[in-house]
Amino acid sequence: MVSREGQGSYGAVYKVEPVSGPPGAMALKLALHHRDPRFEREAELLSRIRHPSVPRLHERGGWEMPGGGVFPYLVMEWVEGVSLYEWATQQPRTSREVLRVLAQVARALEATHAEEGVHRDVKGDNIRVRTGDGRAVLMDFGSCSYRRAPVLTRQPPPPGTPEYYSPESLRFQWEHRHQPTARYEALPADDLYALGITAYRLVAGRYPPPVDLKVTEEGFEFVSPGWVEPETGGSLAPELAERIRQLLSDEPHARGRTAEMAEWLEQAERCAGPHADQPIVSRTGEPSFPPKASQPKSLRPTFPWKRALAWAAGVVLAMSAGWWGGRLSVRRTPSETWREEGDRVGLAEAALPPVWNGGLRGAGQAGVGLGMPKKPFPGQRRPPCRPQYEREINGGCWSPPRDAPPPPCGDNAFDWQDGCYIPVLELRRPSTSE
Repeated sequence: MVSREGQGSYGAVYKVEPVSGPPGAMALKLALHHRDPRFEREAELLSRIRHPSVPRLHERGGWEMPGGGVFPYLVMEWVEGVSLYEWATQQPRTSREVLRVLAQVARALEATHAEEGVHRDVKGDNIRVRTGDGRAVLMDFGSCSYRRAPVLTRQPPPPGTPEYYSPESLRFQWEHRHQPTARYEALPADDLYALGITAYRLVAGRYPPPVDLKVTEEGFEFVSPGWVEPETGGSLAPELAERIRQLLSDEPHARGRTAEMAEWLEQAERCAGPHADQPIVSRTGEPSFPPKASQPKSLRPTFPWKRALAWAAGVVLAMSAGWWGGRLSVRRTPSETWREEGDRVGLAEAALPPVWNGGLRGAGQAGVGLGMPKKPFPGQRRPPCRPQYEREINGGCWSPPRDAPPPPCGDNAFDWQDGCYIPVLELRRPSTSE
């Protein structure tokens, strides 16, 4: 193993080199959960795609822990470079440069959609600009799906990043908020909308203003806080601004087909005039939402539904992610020829910030347990806890799941001494005053 490169909710990525054969770095993605089916789905879709802006899958398999449990892994092409947002901050970029990388990502999506797949988490953090040739490569297919793929997410929110959800996805989530088994089927238009959010943030340094929900006596309606043109923050070629507006269309059909969008972006790069070579004002790449325009008062206050869905997604991720300490030993088969430090892989860093160090289940038990975090989750109930239902642990209120078995616990429960516990969330109603 050369280095550990990152970790998410379901996997850790390492830069590795083959012990034998041609030299060169590879990316090893190791699952954090026993027999995680997401890895099989990611491998299946990647094995179908052949495109220079999509990492090539070289090998898939599973590593066994001495105490039991098989953790899937993928070996992929290593892409040396930086994330798209970081690339934008290295120096002032021109509209032509941005059109070029967006066109390359659109072509990667075209290849994905041609295999009846969807990425479902397109964003600048999952796009890497390669050192050397400057090609944009679409990374991290861990949230992907494809036609007739097995269902893995059986409750909302859907996979992805809330700030990049399409209007149709958000509308479905709100309208089916009382139906926990309702599933939103992502389409290529969702990936295109997420590409539009990525492009907007790339050139404006912030997300576009979020849409809110206004509740009335007749029901609810969607309220736009006012569109802020992407070119208001810098010198932007009109061809690029036009494509960003199209990608962010409320109607999915207005975004066009993926192949058409890729062709339009490529044509804009070729045909744009000298204004496209003017640097766009340098951005930090961090989201910075402007103050919202005042809205007409309604019978009830506007409810920030997009932010609420983002908060709910964060809670679900926090409950399903493990905070691990210690080291994980693996047993390799003869075909696994990837160099590691002492045949051990370190999984000590946190999956999501802020970091709480948990514990690693003993080697004699199968799988990896979720150690109790050292502090409460955001939004978790704090003491005083209800004694008949809850238990105070590390400054937060916890409750045993219904019909909870003894440890080892399930994926969503946390081990603590003699039982399994889940965090109790403090759900507050929105304010009733403007």
